[in-house]
Amino acid sequence: MQSVRQKTEKVWATNVPLLIQGENGTGKEVLAGLIHARSPWSSGPFVKVNCAAIPGTLLESELFGYQKGAFTGANSSKPGRVEMAHRGTLFLNEIAELDPSLQAKLLQLLQDGHFCRIGDQEDKRVECRVICATNRQLEREIEAGSFRADLFYRINVINIYMPPLRERREDIALLADYFLSHFNNAFQRNAPPLSKEMIELLEQRSWPGNIRELANWMARYVILGPEEALCAEPFERSSAPLVVDIPKDGTIPLKHIAKQATREVERNLIMKVLQDNHWNRRKAAQILSISYRALFYKIRQAGLAPRRARHRTATANPHPEQPPPASD
Repeated sequence: MQSVRQKTEKVWATNVPLLIQGENGTGKEVLAGLIHARSPWSSGPFVKVNCAAIPGTLLESELFGYQKGAFTGANSSKPGRVEMAHRGTLFLNEIAELDPSLQAKLLQLLQDGHFCRIGDQEDKRVECRVICATNRQLEREIEAGSFRADLFYRINVINIYMPPLRERREDIALLADYFLSHFNNAFQRNAPPLSKEMIELLEQRSWPGNIRELANWMARYVILGPEEALCAEPFERSSAPLVVDIPKDGTIPLKHIAKQATREVERNLIMKVLQDNHWNRRKAAQILSISYRALFYKIRQAGLAPRRARHRTATANPHPEQPPPASD
């Protein structure tokens, strides 16, 4: 992300096309908005177009507008999003979904700044910065024949890659703290900071939905509390394969690998049982056929949250359960 920031700071003052690539939920639109806000055209409009959300038959009129009488129902002229972005920024999200016929019109816009409304005989000129984003590999789309190579080279002047959250786990605690403050203010709540154990759980998760998924999880945490946030959906750890360092002599520590795998399976099973029983440890111990003390020890050993949220049990039980002595 430091690399992303450094590249962004170098380009936001220059009017060149940008291509932002990355998985869904990594913050491509947020980055595009930041670039616009820091650019010399920040006083102009920031016009967003989701190419995947608008049917191809309507996207041309949505992008380029139309003249009165251009087609049935065109009772008046209408400017398109391109025209609305004059002296501002046009953000084309999911550019890979753009119909090939529209790709040619977009190429002309990028080449000379001219476009034509549907049904009009005269070209119009517009000055705007164009930022495109996609979650696909456009090189593969070119090979498949669904994306124009000349358009790719035109929009790919500057390329910024937004890494998925699983590749930037050290940022999770900072992002979680930001979303905690944001949702506390938005929902007028006072949810407490995340515990060290909870942060560790968040850092171990794979986050297929990236930052968007983390934001939704923090919203649940603020509204419902930690137990409901954990139980709202399966809270799995990253499914990355187990990595073992092999000594220089080439020997493979099979017993050590078996112990690691056993602990991983045991940890996931304990987490699943705790979630299914709303973090009732005594009930979970009965289901797992182990003593409560043994379960408590395994919870601590696995780095899972050692205490339930006490706000749910304070009224029903004035004497919350105490953890067994450390010697047990």
